[in-house]
Amino acid sequence: MSLIPSFFGSRRSNILDPFSLEIWDPFKDFPFSSESQSTPEAHVFRADLPGLNKEEVKVEVEDDRVLQISGERKVEKEEKKDTWHRVERSSGKFLRRFRLPENAKMDQINASMENGVLTVTVPKVEVKKPDVKSIEISS
Repeated sequence: MSLIPSFFGSRRSNILDPFSLEIWDPFKDFPFSSESQSTPEAHVFRADLPGLNKEEVKVEVEDDRVLQISGERKVEKEEKKDTWHRVERSSGKFLRRFRLPENAKMDQINASMENGVLTVTVPKVEVKKPDVKSIEISS
């Protein structure tokens, strides 16, 4: 069994070979899904960020009313057996952007993270309904 993979032919994956080539996705266990909803009081954004803590996530608002959620994940997996030692390292960044509506209170945005779920709450500006005055039509 060769330890050097062939670049001209494919090498079959072998569960007994710790160096076997397999399709490897560093984020296969890292789903980043997000949702947004609007309540009468606020716009609420939720992002599932399993395995990350709040220090690894950044929430920013740009001047042009864009909410940006970003971060970086770094994973190191180490495996030791009697005859070999393997270390895999992966890292990657993620970024999501949301345009905030005109009725967002930009100075009162709140973010919290619990059990891998980031929740960003953007309060809404109370819309004052215009006073309507009836005008009687004369003949």
